[in-house]
Amino acid sequence: MSPTSSAAIPQYLDKQRLQVDAELERILPGAGEYPPSIHQAMRHSVFAGGKRLRPILCLESGRLFNGDERSLRRLGCALELIHTYSLIHDDLPALDNDDLRRGKPSCHRVFGEATAILAGDALLTLAFEIISEPGAGIEERRLEVIHDLSHAIGTRAGMVGGQVVDLETAGHTTSAETLDYIHSAKTGSFIRAAVRSGALDAGANPEDLGRLSAYGGRIGLAFQIADDLLDVTSTREELGKSVGKDDQQHKATYPAIHGIEESRRIAVQLVHEACQALEPYGDRARRLQELAHFLIERTH
Repeated sequence: MSPTSSAAIPQYLDKQRLQVDAELERILPGAGEYPPSIHQAMRHSVFAGGKRLRPILCLESGRLFNGDERSLRRLGCALELIHTYSLIHDDLPALDNDDLRRGKPSCHRVFGEATAILAGDALLTLAFEIISEPGAGIEERRLEVIHDLSHAIGTRAGMVGGQVVDLETAGHTTSAETLDYIHSAKTGSFIRAAVRSGALDAGANPEDLGRLSAYGGRIGLAFQIADDLLDVTSTREELGKSVGKDDQQHKATYPAIHGIEESRRIAVQLVHEACQALEPYGDRARRLQELAHFLIERTH
């Protein structure tokens, strides 16, 4: 375990989250901007809470290569918009059918299903508007970021593909290999892309990108394993969302296939391997290593 992961990380995360939230406030349309219903729905979900882990991972990855802070922060905010879009759609009755997200009513429960679908669409669209805005950075780098993110949230081992297989396997016997695909695609691919996007924006070379990809892929899978465990061991109040739904919906999870203790061991091993990938950077990568430990030590 990183020696400061449990003590310093919460304060660090709070500071970074405030900076991300301030930038999100500048990016998002105001609640009263016409048409107000869609903008209120977008803001409801974006500002419902959240740890802002994906923007922070993007920031820290870019800082490793002396990236521009404003460019990285806006890129990180675009990632948060994509993440929030996915949460809005995941909660819909046709998918996970969840009434609670981040301790507040899900978007469709407040604004109705039609507006929730459109709010998700709008956040995804706004994210790519932000990433591609003129003057955002070196054009070639931003094109790489857009290509990388598009793949990570698409159907070929990306977020949408993982969601599809997750839905199709619910209620059926699922192999460990299929479970790994679901978790790596549905959750891991986007976390990996968040890490890579910061490095790409900062101009990291292919060797550096390889190390950051190894780190991001492993913590992405570890993050979802930790989520699986929290769904079994935590409470609705702690998580801010429904618990035990994976079991109720007969979904494939790490605890269901590997057991709780083995799942924890696998998550710890993944974090160990992720941190090993960053060893060439020494203390410069300390925050990224601490974040890796935090992902599996968190309680919500």
